[in-house]
Amino acid sequence: MLQAAKYGVIEFIDTMRKANPSLLWAIDKNKRGIFSHAILNRRKEVFQLIHDATVIGPKEVVRCSVDTSNNSLLHLAANLGPSSDHRRSGPALQMQGQILWYKEVEAIVHPKCKEAKNTENKKPREIFTESHKELVKEGEKWAKETAGSFTLVATLITTIMFAAAFTVPGGYNDSGVPIFLEDKIFNVFIIADAISLFTSSTAVLLFIGILTARYAENDFLKSLPIKLLFGLIMLFFSVVSMMVAFCAALAMLLKGHQRVAIIAMSFASIPVIVLLPSQLQLFIEIFNSTLLSN
Repeated sequence: MLQAAKYGVIEFIDTMRKANPSLLWAIDKNKRGIFSHAILNRRKEVFQLIHDATVIGPKEVVRCSVDTSNNSLLHLAANLGPSSDHRRSGPALQMQGQILWYKEVEAIVHPKCKEAKNTENKKPREIFTESHKELVKEGEKWAKETAGSFTLVATLITTIMFAAAFTVPGGYNDSGVPIFLEDKIFNVFIIADAISLFTSSTAVLLFIGILTARYAENDFLKSLPIKLLFGLIMLFFSVVSMMVAFCAALAMLLKGHQRVAIIAMSFASIPVIVLLPSQLQLFIEIFNSTLLSN
């Protein structure tokens, strides 16, 4: 059972506990049980059994239990997991996962465990800070590199769209009025240009916020991921709006040359098609872990 908990074989554990419920509370020579091993090895599906109403046994005792080194469940959760959440997109999101896991365990242990010390005279939070120092540094580096790349793209779009607002398609007449001002497509161009300009500018500010963050442990929980999430959203809309403005400009300039206009406009979808799949996984991951997590 303990090995099954270590490797997350929930099916085996379910089968065995139904056959003999007492097996769920077995402990090893270090006085660590199934939930201790689940916490150490980040086996969430096994850990969730503690919330299962069908599991009958000394749950309250487990919440307050300590091993031979006087480590509570929270002390164990404070250690850097062996997997370190490598399935996540980057160290910053791995760090977020570690904090979420710590808080999930913190929610079920007895309040006294939060300040309890083990045989090394360390509190859970002290162990967490010590064991995650390198991950924090890696997370900071990854976040800055990612934000720096996106800032460059967003700044470029801002520059282009700002210039496009004053060099409108067709130019101006002798009175300084845009030649295509009365054209309905011109309104589409101006609106798309404005949306692209403002969303790219917002993206730049959000990414700058990431670059200048303190990078404290708790920043990885909500602050940094939310900035990155909304920065990605703004960047995506700025690219889409830029392509809409481009298509509108072509539609005005190539009236009477519909075939050429359609071919040229079809290429406008390429940046969107490239951007969406490449960043979709990152977007979904941040969205789920930041906005949908408990």
